[in-house]
Amino acid sequence: MTVSVREVAALAGVSVGTVSNVLNRPDKVADATVTRVRDAIEQLGFVRNDAARQLRAGRSRSIGLVVLDAANPFFTDLARGAEARALKDGLAVLLGNSDEDAAREASYLDLFEEQRVAGLLITPVGDATARLERLRERGTPTVLVDRQAENSLFSSVAVDDVAGGHMAVAHLIETGRTRIAFVGGPHGIRQVADRLEGARRAVAEHPDVTLELIETESLTVLQGRAVGEAMRARAEKDRPDAIFAANDLLAVGLLQGLIMLSDIRVPQDIALIGYDDIAFASSSVVPLSSIRQPSELIGSTAVDLLLREAASEGDFAHEHVVFQPELVVRASTAGVP
Repeated sequence: MTVSVREVAALAGVSVGTVSNVLNRPDKVADATVTRVRDAIEQLGFVRNDAARQLRAGRSRSIGLVVLDAANPFFTDLARGAEARALKDGLAVLLGNSDEDAAREASYLDLFEEQRVAGLLITPVGDATARLERLRERGTPTVLVDRQAENSLFSSVAVDDVAGGHMAVAHLIETGRTRIAFVGGPHGIRQVADRLEGARRAVAEHPDVTLELIETESLTVLQGRAVGEAMRARAEKDRPDAIFAANDLLAVGLLQGLIMLSDIRVPQDIALIGYDDIAFASSSVVPLSSIRQPSELIGSTAVDLLLREAASEGDFAHEHVVFQPELVVRASTAGVP
């Protein structure tokens, strides 16, 4: 049975307004009264109806977070960083997984707006600028996460993926590889496009190096495994001698597809590097080289930007934070543990 505020007030011998003050502004109530009300709350087992309070206030104490793929440990770590920072301000993070689907992303945006979230963090599937602008105009501040803003309309937190792509392929070239394949997709995903652009720039610096593009439908282990199996079916002379996978999930799948039931050796025959440096990268059967992103820091920084915008009055100068990636070399390119 639900206990009401009136019952708490009656037991404590105070008004309903006093109980409300104890719950929301205890500094305005005498210590003895606060103690009496809290004793009544504990005795009755009262739990405040936070949904009703939020409805009256017009905003919830939640932040919406929409990511591209909740199965990717990179986004799990990003969400962990956002959650830890939000909790410091008494906020909860509601997670939505678009699964790289624009329609599903739109459904989450509708849901979070209906829930009157205090703000929104999002890694958009494509160009969602018009929709996000409408959300902000209706009072929902928004920060782009793992995506550099193309204009000053939104604050953003990201890693320089062009630099990361360049770093990955430059490393492969430094190990003596000249026939490199880029595996990833769809290319409409901004992160994939930026990593590919970096790869192209690195190849352009070396006329003797070629770059083959292999587009995937998604950034998953299964897609990587399918590409690895197809690569295994090629004649040896038609295979690349190195592969840059657009993320580590693809790289793990590629590794499985290349070495299962095959005499292809990684890195002796084909070197392999991924992106994100998820936990699986270091513990795979051949430890994977990768481009590391500070995932938890990206999440916590995004919440910082969101809270600053939410607390601002009038015009807000949107901020753009870009972290630099880091090359992590392991056995899949170096041939050493």
